[in-house]
Amino acid sequence: MEELKWVPSTVDVTRPSVARMYDYYLGGSHNFEADRAAAKQVEQIYPGIVQSAQANRSFLRRVVRHLVAEGVDQFLDLGSGIPTVGNVHEIAQQNNPSARVLYVDFEPVAVSHSNALLAENPNATALLADLRATSTVLAGVRETLDFSRPVGVLIIAALHFIPDSDNPYDTVAEYMSALPSGSYLAITHATWDSLTEEEGAEARKVAKIYSNSDNTLTVRTHAEVTRFFDGLELLEPGVVAVNDWRPDSYEDHTGIYGAVARKP
Repeated sequence: MEELKWVPSTVDVTRPSVARMYDYYLGGSHNFEADRAAAKQVEQIYPGIVQSAQANRSFLRRVVRHLVAEGVDQFLDLGSGIPTVGNVHEIAQQNNPSARVLYVDFEPVAVSHSNALLAENPNATALLADLRATSTVLAGVRETLDFSRPVGVLIIAALHFIPDSDNPYDTVAEYMSALPSGSYLAITHATWDSLTEEEGAEARKVAKIYSNSDNTLTVRTHAEVTRFFDGLELLEPGVVAVNDWRPDSYEDHTGIYGAVARKP
């Protein structure tokens, strides 16, 4: 099939992938029938999922623009997913053509297509690795980014696919400890904090759908999300719904927290 030319032979296209489901929500074309079927199941239960994905992407755009304005010209995007419109390199290089970006994902389709897309871009590349493999990722990062200068670390809609048993707090801390003062950490994370009892029941159905994908869903509370920023200086307005973080347009409520912090 023509559409499968960009898919590595090792990829099981019959099992839903959270990266490809997210690509579907954002209107991308790099997803398969299994991804679309699972995504449509989620949409039936939670019709706002597409809007939440778009609000998440809008948060990413605002964060990258803010960090570029603060002088950051290096970005590490962990759990970057499928390249769709509004990727980090597009946003950063619009204002600073020399900005460097390293995308990291364990989804072969995401990395394969990213590198095809970035073939003519000397300042952006993608690495096939699980963000939990910190030593492997950091070794790859050192080949691309300059650790003597601040780096903007972006973990967008990825940590809620890492269970507590995999020590996500230690993982985040390890990345930030390797980077110099003046580096930044931006996170978005799913939550059920604001759900009604009825909405909570629906959310559990959504979590069950994700349990059949390549990653299960682990939602966290405001306090649990805030803990990822321990030792860092949270930028105003702190850990809030992504649509409330320095908005430049009106967006409805979403069940996703977002925040940015600076390493002192």
